[in-house]
Amino acid sequence: QVQLEESGGGLVQAGGSLRLSCAASGRTFGIYSVGWFRQPPVKEREFVASLIWSGGGIRYRDSVKGRFTISKDNAKNTVNLQMNSLKPEDTAVYYCAAQSVVDLAYEYWGQGTQVTVSS
Repeated sequence: QVQLEESGGGLVQAGGSLRLSCAASGRTFGIYSVGWFRQPPVKEREFVASLIWSGGGIRYRDSVKGRFTISKDNAKNTVNLQMNSLKPEDTAVYYCAAQSVVDLAYEYWGQGTQVTVSS
């Protein structure tokens, strides 16, 4: 089993920055990649960014390219999402998820953290 815990959400004005962290624990050797997803109010959950746990393979959704940066702290088994130039449309509950090496499904999810961007 893998446990994921997000932190770092909050309320920020448009143009501001926030940094989300996702701490992974447990059987982390079973992780292929970690991704950040978000669910805006009354919308479907959507992909934001991901990276391969062993390194590389970074991907972003088009609307956050140039504003968000995903990175991994190997010493802490933490995946961070630095969010700059935030917009009201970035308001959502943000989740981190881990993709299993066994079937490449996003099998493990954190509890989510609220990000609210005011205009």
